[in-house]
Amino acid sequence: MLHMHHLREMSRNPRSDTAGDAVIGEITSSCLLTRTRRLSRLITNTYVQALRHFGVNAPQFSLLVLIAKFGPASRAEIGRVNYQDRSTLTRNLALLLAEGWVEEVKTDGGRSRPIAISAKGRQLLSSAAPAWRQAQADVLDLIGDDAAANILRVVDAIPLDQFQD
Repeated sequence: MLHMHHLREMSRNPRSDTAGDAVIGEITSSCLLTRTRRLSRLITNTYVQALRHFGVNAPQFSLLVLIAKFGPASRAEIGRVNYQDRSTLTRNLALLLAEGWVEEVKTDGGRSRPIAISAKGRQLLSSAAPAWRQAQADVLDLIGDDAAANILRVVDAIPLDQFQD
């Protein structure tokens, strides 16, 4: 297991190798991008399998939960809270709107059309909650309580303004 000090040193002091073997070894042994993407795919797939019977995919379900918690909210606010770029947010919102799980809230005289969860969306969350709980338990079995607590701690500590669209 690599210690954080060693990981930081490797990223600050890259070795030169004409064949690139050292760089390949360095990246494959310590790349946080590669590892977090792999972990993300494993976790996402667990939720995808659990939620597919409800006609919603994992990113859309996650977005629905955020809208339920923070809405009504503008698209920009939702994107910022979810660290999501405008095009990805628009694509995921399109299905939620089409299915009637969220709705645009009419405002007095403003151009803004905040998004809020609908009664149908709340029903989806309620119906899918047991499947979500099972997926959550499966992921906890996969990664363990300590890793899950660390993920929550790290992500919750990242300021919302870190993401730039």
